[in-house]
Order: sequence, then C-alpha cells, then structure tokens
Amino acid sequence: MADLWQVTLVSPPYETWTYGLPSHFPPLSPGQRVIIPFGKSHRAGVVVGPAEAAPRGVEIKNMIWPLELSPLLDQDFVDMAVNLASRQMVHVGRILEIALPRGLRTAAVTFKVDRHMTERNLPATMRPPDIVRVKDRDRAALVDLWLEGRMRVRINAKKEAEERYVSLESDPPWAVRPNAKRQLRLLEHLMENGPQSLYSLRHTLGDWAPDVAVKLEGAGVVRLGELTADHMAEIDGAGQNGADDPGCEFALTDEQRTALDEMTETLESGGGAHLVHGVTGSGKTVLYMEMARLLLEQGRSVLFLAPEVALACQLYRTVARRFPHFRTIFYHGYQSPKKREASFRELAGGEDPVLVVGTRSAVFLPLPNLGMVVMDEEHDESFKQEDRLAYHAKEVAWFRTGRSKGLLLLGSATPDVKTFQAASAGRIRVSTLKERVGDARLPDVELVNIAELGSSKQLLSDRVREAVRETVKAGEQVIVMLNRRGYAPLMYCLDCGETVRCPDCEVGMTYHKGRERLVCHYCGRTYSYPLTCRKCGGVNFIPMGEGTERLEEALTDLLPEDAKVLRLDRDATRRQERLEEILGAFGRGEAQVLVGTQMISKGHHFPGVTLVVVADGDLGLNLPDYRSSERTFQLLVQVAGRAGRGEHPGRVLIQTRNPDHPIWKEILGGDYQGFFDREASRRNMFRYPPFSHMALVRISFPADYDNGPAALSLMGEVLREQGRALGISVLGPAPAPLSMLRGRKRFNCLLKSDDWGKVRGLYAAMARANPDPRKVRTGLDLDPLSTL
Repeated sequence: MADLWQVTLVSPPYETWTYGLPSHFPPLSPGQRVIIPFGKSHRAGVVVGPAEAAPRGVEIKNMIWPLELSPLLDQDFVDMAVNLASRQMVHVGRILEIALPRGLRTAAVTFKVDRHMTERNLPATMRPPDIVRVKDRDRAALVDLWLEGRMRVRINAKKEAEERYVSLESDPPWAVRPNAKRQLRLLEHLMENGPQSLYSLRHTLGDWAPDVAVKLEGAGVVRLGELTADHMAEIDGAGQNGADDPGCEFALTDEQRTALDEMTETLESGGGAHLVHGVTGSGKTVLYMEMARLLLEQGRSVLFLAPEVALACQLYRTVARRFPHFRTIFYHGYQSPKKREASFRELAGGEDPVLVVGTRSAVFLPLPNLGMVVMDEEHDESFKQEDRLAYHAKEVAWFRTGRSKGLLLLGSATPDVKTFQAASAGRIRVSTLKERVGDARLPDVELVNIAELGSSKQLLSDRVREAVRETVKAGEQVIVMLNRRGYAPLMYCLDCGETVRCPDCEVGMTYHKGRERLVCHYCGRTYSYPLTCRKCGGVNFIPMGEGTERLEEALTDLLPEDAKVLRLDRDATRRQERLEEILGAFGRGEAQVLVGTQMISKGHHFPGVTLVVVADGDLGLNLPDYRSSERTFQLLVQVAGRAGRGEHPGRVLIQTRNPDHPIWKEILGGDYQGFFDREASRRNMFRYPPFSHMALVRISFPADYDNGPAALSLMGEVLREQGRALGISVLGPAPAPLSMLRGRKRFNCLLKSDDWGKVRGLYAAMARANPDPRKVRTGLDLDPLSTL
C-alpha cells in the first residue's frame, strides 16, 4: 500500500484530497507542490500533510510528479493558510490561490531532462502525461536525474506568452475607427480596470481579446510586455516629488527617541502589535527605518506594506537608499506573474535577512526569519480585499508576526477605530508623536459654508476661488480634492426628466468628457456620448453635479493662462508612467494646482503646497454605512496634512453645506481623541465594532432568476431562527444599498455577536440551506469595512 498524503488544489474546487505516493517517487514534505491527476486532467496542488487512512469506498490515485526538490512553503506558511481558511470559512486551496503567483499554481508545465535519457527512448521534453506513461524500470533513473537537478520545470510557452500585460500607450480619444467595437471595448476595459494580462483579457472578454490587443499594439495604442510601475522605484536622485529623502540623514527628536525605545521594548518582550500614532509630518518613516536597522543587524527580515503602488514606490526608494548593503525586493500586484514568481521563489529559498516593500499581496511572501511587518497608513481600506475573498492584510500580518515573535508596527495619523480601541484598552502598546519635525507646523483649518450656493453650477465659493488665485499669485501651490472622478456624476434628460442609469447596476452613469463616454463605475459598462435617451428617445442632456474632470476645467478657467493645473485620479493615471509624470511635475513646481480624488491625500510630501481645498467635505459623510464618519474624518485630516510641510505655513479650506455637524469641531482641531471618544460612544450604543463581532452576509442572484426570492426567504429564515438560538443579532436580509450590481440582485444581512465561532456556525447553517448554490451566491465578510 502506497503512503497516503493530503493534497489541496490551488484551483477550483480548491478542496483537499487524498493521494498515494507511488514507488520511486522523490522524497515528499508538507508545503511541497505536486502535479496530481484530477478527473480527466491534471492539476497543481500543495501537500498539506500525511493522511491517516484512505476515505472509505474511494479509489486512491497516485501523484504524478513534484514541482520542486524541496518544499516551497514552510510549515508556518501552511499553518497560516489553514488558519486564514478557517477564519474565512473557505478551503485552504482558496487561500493558497490568493497567496501564490499564478506561475506557482499552474499545472501547464514541461519537464526538461538531460539528453542522455534519450538512450532509454525517453524524450528530452516531457509533460505530466508523459511521466505517467514512463515504465517502472525507467522511473528510478528519472528520479535520480530529478534529485541531481538535471530535470527542470518550465511553464509552457503558451502560458508564459499569456502572462504578458497589456497597458494603454495613449490617453483617450484613441485613434481607432468608431465601428471597431472590439477594439473600443478592450480599450475601455483597460481604462476602467488598468493593465491586464492577455490571460485575464481572454478570460474576461473572450478568446478574441489577445488578437485584438496585438493589433492595437501595432497601431501604437497599447503596449504589450512588462509594466512600468517598477521604474518609479528606480529613479535616482532626490526622493519622490523632489523632496528630501526622510530615510537617509536625520536626528531623532525627543518624541521619536521615546517612541523608538517603546517599540524596542515591545519587540524585546516577545513582539506583538505596536501603534505609532503620529500627526502628519511627524517623522513616522524615520522610526520605521530605525527599527528596520535594529532587526537587520540581528539577522531578521523586514516587510513594509503601503496601501497603494505610488506610496510603495516612494517607500522602496527610501529603504533602498537607507540600506544599500542589504537585499531589497519590491513586490506589488501590477508586476508580471513571472516577476512575482521569481521574487517568491527567491525568498522561499533564502536564509539571509531581506527587506521587502510592497502592497497588500506582499503580506503572503515567505520572508526568512521575519522580524517586523510595518503597515504604513494602517487605517487605509486598501489593506482589505473585498472582491474574490474578503481578508485583511492586518490579520495575516498579526498571525505571521505572532509565529515569529516579531513586531507588527501600525502607523497612522488617523488610526482605525478598532486599532485605537485596542490601544486604549491596553491590548496593544501605543507611541504618540504630537509635533511635526523641524520648523513645520500643522496647518490652520477653516470651514466654508456653501449652503448659499444652492443649485448654482459653481462648486467653489468666491472665498475659495480668491484664496486659490492669491496662493498661485504668491508663487505657492494648491491641492484641491473632490472625491468623485469624471466630469459629472449624472446625465439628466431635459425631455423626460430621467437620468442615464446602468441597466446592470441601476446606478447613475458618470459622464467622462475626455473620453466622450458615459461609464458605470461599478461594472465598467460604457456608452458613447452623445446618445439617445432609452426612455423617450430624446437627445437633450445636461450634466448634473461635479467631478474632478469638470473641476479641473473650472480651475483652468479661473487662473491666468501661464498657470498649469494637473489632475490626479484613476482616469488620469491609467497609464502607469502618467502617475509618475503627474507627481514628478507637481513636485518640481511645474504646475501650480493639483486637483484629484482621495489619491492625493495619502502620504505625498509637497513642500510647496500652502493651501489645500476640499471642494465637498460632506461627500460620503452620510452614506448608509456605520463607518462613514470615521472614513470622512480620516480622509479630511489626511488631505489637510498635505499643507504646510515646507518653509511656509499652510491652511486648509473645507467647503460644507452642513457646518453644524459635530465632526467639524474635531477636524478643525485635528482632535483624533475627541473624535474617537464620540465615535466609540455611538458604536458602543448600537453594538458596532469594536464593541461586537460584526459580519456581513452577502446574498445575490441573477435579476431574472425566478426562484431567487424564495431562496432568499428560506436562508433568511434559517439565519433568524438559528441566530436567536445562538444569541446572535440578525438584521436582514434586506436589499443592499447597491441593490443591483452586474445584473445580480444583492441583499445584505448584518450579524452581531460576542463570538466569532457562533457567527461561522450560523453562516455554515445558512449555506447548507441554499437550494441552488450555482445561482444563489453567498459570501461572509468578517469585520466589513463597507456595508454597501
């Protein structure tokens, strides 16, 4: 009887199966990838451990061949995947699919063997089915070659070719024929979703997509190959935007020295989480660098996480210059699968300390002897993944540093309320930085009441417009934030009074003037403009509301002809190098005004900015989400922190139609403690996190599925009945705020409990009651950041 092992699939259905170890098979260990037969095909899987016995009544199949000589993943990594799978109530293979680059979870491989094997009538190139057919007498020789490193694994050429990325080479309008529908569809898809691999385009748009991409490359409209984001991290000279590099030469302030001592004490007492609560510009990055130096000298690795690629690039440059004699790796989701695979393999096989800088996905990298994970801007929602699988990088980092007795360093001027509650309760330690470094001081913040503007087409008040003109005239710079992209959020039909809505999502479509398109920002559907009204057939439309594109136009008209206005939002930065160009030009003073969405609020250092304007401070404040106040406070305090970081004092003007809202007092004073006390009191009253364990159950089904309402009613009944028995508060199911998305009706159900185990048990009972899992999708989001 062959030895039995449990192998989990890293592709659907992600389940763990029992396989036999055939004779002459190379040595095997948990964490090792193998090729296994599955149905009529073969798949890649990860060995998670030995199996005690074969399942009753099941014929055990043997594994085909390993994909590496020694385990790619160590036991701690496997345990992390098992732990996260248990928390999220998914198969371990689902976690491994998220954690591993695509090239490390494919079975489309070729084995190249030394030529002398042809003496046994075996080919020099073999695929998994060829190995299955190898005779027993030759298999032992094949194992010897494998163990000697003379049999190598290569991803099939076709698969490698499909890993090339397609990215925009030019901004719209594009030089393509109006009736070239497939070309326009592909270009609009790239505009909405950013660079995509040929594999992804084929999967999302259809088999025609790669050929169309090649044709567009020939026309100079798109580019195929590696992405350009890494070039941003390789720029020589001064730090981002021409600013001084905060990581190279510095002298610690008294506040920083105290904080560093406290962080060192946390590490030396066995590690754990430590919050660095410092105002914007207080030098938190300096503390990160000093702690990294201490750990590197001890032979331990360090991981820096940033919420988005632009900030990760800035941080990587700082790290690389500060530690030129240590190995550094940059890792993020916009790199090619081949590059991410190479980084993953390099780390998995290493022992020397390494510095890694990356975005959310870097939390899964197998760093040797992990000593610290730094989460800069720890409050940022980008650290939470909500599509595909709802997980938070902070949870994964907590588990990994706990295993290695390392330090989880959480830095923010506006910490997550849950994090600050843990610090206030003494569950984690906190260090506070109340002053900016050097002579810089926090800006003065003022409210501007724009209620009197009413239905005026002018978004900026006369006072704000004059402040912008005066600042530019003085040779200083201005940042204007409006957290809504596009030209206008609604297009209104003058003939029948209807707004243009997405038929798949039932939300208003945003007009993008530069693209001459109406776009649904949820599913990506687009219509060319001008268009006819679907209700009355009219062609008379008027744009309603303002977006960054329209605000850019208004500011350009406001200022002298020699003044330059730049825009920073998702639409302006679809070409990755364009992000670099915008930030670089503004940092060098080549433009006087930068208008943008929340992208401009995060960590950017522009010493020339003395005025920050928030065009609509109320936007998002009253959304039907329990975190709307927290999100607004964090966003406005962060963007206010972009002012006055240089020699000249700064000021901030926030426009509002509701100046009596209590949040303004806290924002004007930069009073995080006051905000936290008020917010915590409100959440405690209604049993919102962090004063309860809250989960969001999402249920959806196709809009044309007749049995959907009955299935929803059945599962809702299970949730309410069993919820009462378990002492779980159940709210819903009720239509989600976004009740239709991509042609599916959506419903939410909030669960509040004092025990995560009960929540998982209740969700499992509901999932078992689902009468048609193929049509009715369900999902569990623990501690949701958004209930929309």
